[in-house]
Parts: sequence; C-alpha cells; structure tokens
Amino acid sequence: MALDASLAYELVFPGSLWRRLVEHLFRPDGDEHGAVIAAGIARSDGRVRLLARHVFVARDGIEYVASQRGYRMLTAEFVREQILFCRDEELAYLAVHNHGGQGSVAFSADDLRSHERGYPALRDIARGQLVGGLVVAQNAVAGDLWVEGGRAPLRRTRVLGHNIDELFASPPARPANASPTYDRQARLFGDRGQALLRAQRVGVIGLGGIGSLVTEYLSRLGVGSLVLIDPERLDPTNVPRVVGSTPRDAASLLARGAPTSWLHRGAKRLARWKVDIAAREARRAHPEIEIEKHAKSVVEADVAQALAACDYLFLAADSMQARLVFNALVQQFLIPGVQLGVKVSVDSKTGRVGHVFSVARPVLPGQGCLWCNGLITPGGLQHEALSPEERRAQRYVEEEDLPAPSVIALNALAAAHGVNDYLFRLTGLREPGASEDYVYLEPRRGNLRLDMPRQDAECSECSSSMASRFARGDARPLPVVSKRAPRSRRVR
Repeated sequence: MALDASLAYELVFPGSLWRRLVEHLFRPDGDEHGAVIAAGIARSDGRVRLLARHVFVARDGIEYVASQRGYRMLTAEFVREQILFCRDEELAYLAVHNHGGQGSVAFSADDLRSHERGYPALRDIARGQLVGGLVVAQNAVAGDLWVEGGRAPLRRTRVLGHNIDELFASPPARPANASPTYDRQARLFGDRGQALLRAQRVGVIGLGGIGSLVTEYLSRLGVGSLVLIDPERLDPTNVPRVVGSTPRDAASLLARGAPTSWLHRGAKRLARWKVDIAAREARRAHPEIEIEKHAKSVVEADVAQALAACDYLFLAADSMQARLVFNALVQQFLIPGVQLGVKVSVDSKTGRVGHVFSVARPVLPGQGCLWCNGLITPGGLQHEALSPEERRAQRYVEEEDLPAPSVIALNALAAAHGVNDYLFRLTGLREPGASEDYVYLEPRRGNLRLDMPRQDAECSECSSSMASRFARGDARPLPVVSKRAPRSRRVR
C-alpha cells in the first residue's frame, strides 16, 4: 500500500526514547534545539503508524546552527548522514525541533518554507520514502509529512511511557456526553477516559479461563473493538471456567460417551468455538462493540497481522509459539501488552499440591521482553514442534500431556490485575513510581511477589541494536506460518 495524503498518520514513541528527546529539546536554557527521528512504518486499514526507533540529537553550534532564512537549522552534513541511514534501513525520516508554549503548537512560516525547499530532494534521496518535520511543545506535537502525491498532517502522537499519553497539535474537542451506562466508571476516569476506551482496538490471544474473563471485562468497560483469537472448540471440562459458556455449548450430553465412540467424536464437532462464545458474551455486555474473531492459531500469518493493528494485547495462551508471536508483535509494532497465566504444581505420584500462583507480566516496547527473561526458549519451541510420536520416541514422560489444574478464581486474579493495569495506563491514572515488575499473586502463601524484568542490551527483539526487530513495523516478517483457514471474519 502506497503512503499517500489520504491516510491517517500517527507517531508512536517508546517511553525511553521520548524521554531522551524531551530532555534534549527542553533544556534549562529555554532555547530551540533539533534532532532527527528514524521510524519504522506500519500500515493497516487506512492508518499509518510511524514507530520511533532511533533519536539522533543534533549538537548545538555543530549540527544545529544559525540559519540565514530562519532561526536555526540542521546542517547539511547532519541531514545527509541521517537521510542515508533512513534510506538504507527502510525507515521514515523526521526532523524535529521545539517551540515554546504548552498544550498546542504549530509550524512557523519559516519552518514550512524550509520544508518546501528541502523535503522534495530528501524524498528523492530516500527513494520515495516518507520524510517529514515535527515541532514539539510541552504536551503537544505537530507534524508535516511528505508522502506520495502530497503532504499529510500528523493526527496524533502516542507515548508509551509510565502511562499511555496522547499528544496533538492542539487540544482535541471535548468528548460527547458519555452514555449513562458508564456513569459509575466515568466518575473514576472521566468522559475523556471513556472516549479513549471506545476508540481502542484490543487483541486477546487465547479465550479459555483467563482470556474469556479478559474479554468480559473489556467489553463491560466499553472498549470499542476486540480481536479475539483461539483455535479450539469448547470442551465440557472448560465450562466451569469459560465465562458465559454452558454445557450445551460443549455438547456435553454427547461427550459423555467413551472417548473412542461416535457420540464423543460428534460432540467435538458440534461444540461451539471459543471465539464464538467470547463474542456472544461481549455483545451481550456491549451491543455496539466491533468484534473480529479468528478460530485459528496466532502463529498463522493473517491472524498475527490482524493483531498488528491493535493498540494493546493480552496474551492468555500459554504455548511457547504464542509467546513468540506476541513478543514479536509488542516489539516490532510498538504495541504494549501483558502476558497472563496461572501455575499450579501437583506431584503426579502423591497428589500433593505445591506452588500455586497467578501471574501478570507486562511486556512493553523497548523494555525487557519474554526472550530476555527466559520465558521463551529455543528448547521449548523445539519441544512444541514435535509430534506426539516424536515426543514418545525421545522418551518424554507421559504425565507431561495431562491437563494442568485450573480454577476460575485463580484465573480471575491474573485477568483482573492485567485489565486494571491496562485501564490505569490508558487513562493516565498510574502514579509516578508505580511498579513495572512482573506480579505474582500466591494465594497459598497469602503473598504478592514482584519480579523485576531484565533486558539484554543486544536482544534481537527489544533492543535498539541494528539486527533487532524493534520498531521495524512492516519491514520485518513476523515469526509465523502462512497456512490459512476459512474461519476468520469480522462481525458487527
């Protein structure tokens, strides 16, 4: 899809890069300063997201100097170095400087004339790649983007920091009066917060005990759009934990037959897909919600691509392959998310219950990812790729395929913590100093434990090393397969 002026353009900044840029631009001297942002590009549904990957600060008096036609400018040598870097790395080039003021900002006439003189040539050097300029004030960003056939404004900038902040060129219009349905929760985060929820597109991967609860919470909060992913039909043993499911959904009467009987096989074919149950329950809570559902695995290419257009991701599937794709989506497309799970250890010989915990692991762009923290391993991925026959041939223990214990109340601990964290980030209610750690809730011990995530400076996923997928957007393939199946559709 060509980048043209008819599309809606957004800029997404990881919190650490944004802090670096702001510290450079807004110094105690109160003067103007300059930099260049190199950004990945992600296209979807009439929207283009520019994904900030590098910030190159210009040194005052050396690379950012007095201009004969305006106040200050980037030197030709500095511009040339950065535009060639962006061309070779397939990244957008965005020159940035700051103005005074707060809450609103605009380019000066000198700024716009400078763009008109220089940006056509820069696009030629960049072989038609997007180039543009940004001007930043306190709590405001404006953009002038040069694309095929014209220019386009920057619609908004999202900063994925301690909270998820949205910045505009000027203050957005006040949201229309919220529905009285949401009056009680809007008293916590306001009509603006409710409008933010209504505009969100959220992906939920896995719709079992945890994912079905997450979907229920999100729909009742008023989230406007959900992408639901699960390749399985409901099993009778799922009913106690999957929100809104019934024995009829699982064809339980037929399933009572012997596992090898035609009745049991028929039950498996007649049982409802988990995505259909989750969508049904979400629509009961929120009739206007938009739902895209995929009764397929997240490792399939078209499913993962649907998630690449989301604003937030919940991973409630516990396979290594699902973690691999989720982790790549977070880092490659700058989509914050959380991995949710429950662990119950039971000794297979004695039946003795060991460690029990529910966990919520926030996974944020540019911070310690699941690879860095040993939650994805090559051995685990290889093990999942083996067939049952291959596992037996390699003498894996038989007990490993037995279903793990699962209880709805334990699932609810993880689901509620993950959704609360999302809600408070989005609405700006997280206090300074709030933890970014993994949270383990241990009911047997009556304990809450925190674990600080680690980051590998050369991580191939979340670091800014040249080889990483971080903020690469569409320029880097996701770790998926290309197999397609017919059960993917969007419904209203």
